[in-house]
Amino acid sequence: MTDHAILSGKRVLLVIAGGIAAYKSLDLIRRLRERGVTVRAVLTNAGGRFVTPLSVQALTEHTVYQDLWSLTDESEMGHIQLSRAADLVVVAPATADLLARMAAGMADDLAATVLLATDKPVLVAPAMNVRMWQHPATQANMALLERRGVRRVGPNEGVMACNEYGPGRMSEPMEIVDAIAAHFADAAHKPLAGRRALVTSGPTHEPIDPVRYIANRSSGKQGHAIAGALARLGAAVTLVSGPTRLPDPPGCAVVPIETAREMLAACEAALPADVAVCAAAVADWRVAGASDRKLKKDGGGPPALALAENPDILATLSKAGERRPALVVGFAAETGDVVATATAKRARKGCDWIVANDVSLGTTTFGGADNTVHLIRESGVESWPTMGKDAVAARLAEAVAAHFQTV
Repeated sequence: MTDHAILSGKRVLLVIAGGIAAYKSLDLIRRLRERGVTVRAVLTNAGGRFVTPLSVQALTEHTVYQDLWSLTDESEMGHIQLSRAADLVVVAPATADLLARMAAGMADDLAATVLLATDKPVLVAPAMNVRMWQHPATQANMALLERRGVRRVGPNEGVMACNEYGPGRMSEPMEIVDAIAAHFADAAHKPLAGRRALVTSGPTHEPIDPVRYIANRSSGKQGHAIAGALARLGAAVTLVSGPTRLPDPPGCAVVPIETAREMLAACEAALPADVAVCAAAVADWRVAGASDRKLKKDGGGPPALALAENPDILATLSKAGERRPALVVGFAAETGDVVATATAKRARKGCDWIVANDVSLGTTTFGGADNTVHLIRESGVESWPTMGKDAVAARLAEAVAAHFQTV
């Protein structure tokens, strides 16, 4: 499908901030209008020093909004309505100042207020001096915004207006058009819309005493990536996560837990669901009688720890009766004879699919960026090449979507 077909009839609210790259925004408006996009514009006071309201109005053929306190504008289209009347909000150029105010949730001018009040997706095209872009504050602000679901295009490398070279140049108008088209193409591909997904991720921590616990090496990267991938395909995702250092995947309702028993309770509370993906590395055992005080060395040797078996979350969800998800996917982290062991686990647990991987020492599966998996179904085994965990998650999410399209 061409970008003309994807973009025709779409509505974009363009926020033009103050930077020399603002001149590119005029061409961006023209390119979008050529593709059938309705463009309204918010021009900051600083932006108005680089492009004139008259130029922007002539190209958009709509009122240009500048003043938060304009009684005329507020009576015709208040900032709340303005923030929600578009399909997408685009900030181009997105200056370091505006990114900082977005990250802080400020509402000190019309642009910042619109961005805070909007319930629509936001795409930013950063543009600033290379040192400003590389400054830890700007990088932290951008990372925070991306965790909140803000999309980014650029910046590009090149010569700056200040004659320095490096990343910081705003993307070219057609690059921004392509990013806008990609956003709407992604939004159209929502095969799991209307489906509910439950995903478990991370390790569990089973207390020995108030300061010590039994755990494993799981980072949660694969489970979190799967939750995010299912959400991107339109599923309403509940992510039940043990302790990790990962940001919450955009679009997911996250339930933090620590122990296996807490994870099971959270999973049962999240039912009904259409699909459950049990990617967490749940501790098989817990200390039967965890101490409420720190265990001390007293010269009598190490304490004897009596272990009790933790609940089997995968098996419980697979046998949940009327509340059983239509598709239950387990994970098998094995250290030898991976496919045969995981195939037997699938039959024993009663789940529909098992994703098996090798977590032997030296594989770097736990905590690493890559994974090598085998998808085991009743119809057979599908071995995937080594790929990044995000790619594994995307492929598994597409397999889940394909499953529901055939049932």
